[in-house]
Amino acid sequence: MDRYAVFGNPIGHSWSPFIHAQFALALQEPLQYEAILAPVNKFADSWREFVTQGGKGANVTVPFKQQAYQLAEHLTERAKQAQAVNTLYIDSKGKVCGDNTDGIGLVMDLQRLGQSLANSRILIVGAGGATRGVIGPLLQAGVRQIVIANRTLNKAQAIAASFSSQVQATDLQQIPEISYNIIINATSAGLTGERPKLEAKHMRYCQLAYDMLYAGKPTAFLAWAKQHGAEQQADGLGMLVAQAAESFYIWRGKRPEITPVLSLLAKQLTTTK
Repeated sequence: MDRYAVFGNPIGHSWSPFIHAQFALALQEPLQYEAILAPVNKFADSWREFVTQGGKGANVTVPFKQQAYQLAEHLTERAKQAQAVNTLYIDSKGKVCGDNTDGIGLVMDLQRLGQSLANSRILIVGAGGATRGVIGPLLQAGVRQIVIANRTLNKAQAIAASFSSQVQATDLQQIPEISYNIIINATSAGLTGERPKLEAKHMRYCQLAYDMLYAGKPTAFLAWAKQHGAEQQADGLGMLVAQAAESFYIWRGKRPEITPVLSLLAKQLTTTK
């Protein structure tokens, strides 16, 4: 039976084994998927041991996405743009290949939520790896303009400089006042029950407020966005399932349905929180 895994540290919280088990069941694909706790400084060794034992591919989460990027012998354009790898596989020539499915996962989820990305304007708050990973796929989907706002301006500028003039950087106090169709929180503020210091005036035309974090209840950002007029709110659970579906497709050549697994996972989160 083919083996797959997710590597991380910590890893006990990961929902990836549950998600991929549901995909495999739905598509009748015989495979094993496990969570592997890799030592912080020995990710490459853990990956090689996994491959020696028959591993075919893996997802990669914190803190190993950059190490996976360095490990890969071949990188997809998505991985190059993200400067990080969250999906590894062995190609027909035996080479280690790295891809990044985070951005396409976000695009798929936004489309699932009924958002038309063509000619849209998006404000992304935060300038970490999560933001860098989604810019390229959003532009490919037809987004007209992306503004990256961050407390530390030079971090936002460093990301924007890697893309076309459609992407611009600003600090949180100087955000251009334009009609943002979608506002995305890519910060970790929600982990401590907080929200980014975004002014309410930017929500005026917002059709969707989206938080890349997910939980059993709305994050502080989503609750605030609803209070200030955002027509729709969604957390990152759909992105999690969609990026996993893209990884599954890369490995198995079959694309899983997202919605049934998302519904099951949402119930699990509500029960366990």
